[in-house]
Amino acid sequence: MTTIDFKHRHSGHCETGVTSGLLRHGGLDISEPMALGLSSGMTFAHFPFFKIGGLPLTSYRMPPGAIYKSLSKLLGFKLHRERFGDPEAGQRALDAHLDAGRAVGAQTSVFWLPYFPPSMRFHFNAHNLIVYGRENGAHGAEYLVSDPVFEHPQRCPAPELAKARFVKGALAPKGLLYYPEQVPAQVDYARLVPKALKKTANMMLRTPLPWIGVRAMRRLARTIGELPQKADPRYARLFVGQIVRMQEEIGTGGGGFRFMYAAFLQEAGEKTGKAGLAEASVKMTAVGDALREFALAGARYVKDKKGTNDTRPVADALARSADLEEAVYRDLLKIA
Repeated sequence: MTTIDFKHRHSGHCETGVTSGLLRHGGLDISEPMALGLSSGMTFAHFPFFKIGGLPLTSYRMPPGAIYKSLSKLLGFKLHRERFGDPEAGQRALDAHLDAGRAVGAQTSVFWLPYFPPSMRFHFNAHNLIVYGRENGAHGAEYLVSDPVFEHPQRCPAPELAKARFVKGALAPKGLLYYPEQVPAQVDYARLVPKALKKTANMMLRTPLPWIGVRAMRRLARTIGELPQKADPRYARLFVGQIVRMQEEIGTGGGGFRFMYAAFLQEAGEKTGKAGLAEASVKMTAVGDALREFALAGARYVKDKKGTNDTRPVADALARSADLEEAVYRDLLKIA
């Protein structure tokens, strides 16, 4: 039996929650919104040429792993990462970390974690959690898991955790384990917050690629508006449904990340005293509301039993979200 004194906290998103949790465990008290904001983990991307289930990929955040990698570079701590060729080696390494008193982050598949209700399981292979203990249960070894999307700590039998860590397919974890080393005692917010604000704003406003940033939001809005003329109704509904699913079901998605970024802006204003960040926080909250309205319009279109093939309300809602979001980033560039 090995149990590490780790304090579990319920979080809004797995990667930001794990990043914040591991850093707090290492001695740096940093909130989940601050982890998102300083890592510049928020974005928007729509790649028509990259398909998931035959439909284009839409993302409202940076790729999995980018949050804790970016934060390690910004704050100057070392991020130790390990992948393994087989489950046995991965389990031996996990046990060795726990025996050494080390809580570790792990990348897993949601589908194979037995404590997830069946209705919440889907094949997403980049779910992050923290393993902080091992005990012998009634049916063999069980791992103590701090999964940030759950209110309380969980238990996971060893075979199921191994299956979740070594699942095949897109974003295959390959048993990934990670933890921070040389965690700083404090953060120079006055220096780092402006850097993070500029990075996120420039990515959303000035990326030359048409598939990333506010430009991509408007491009996607036009595509949605043209669906009735260019696609059959069934594909159009699948197309819009995929976007809504990527926003609302995978992680905190569009609206949820904007609300979290608004919390970051408020906290950053309190820590730096920079005028304008509190107002920017209010405006970013409005962006989150607008994206939720977009998701609602999309869901209404997908579930319309009358078969109305009018995508204009969906397209208009996304275009409005783009306008609101662009205004916030222009304000942030001035503040930074």
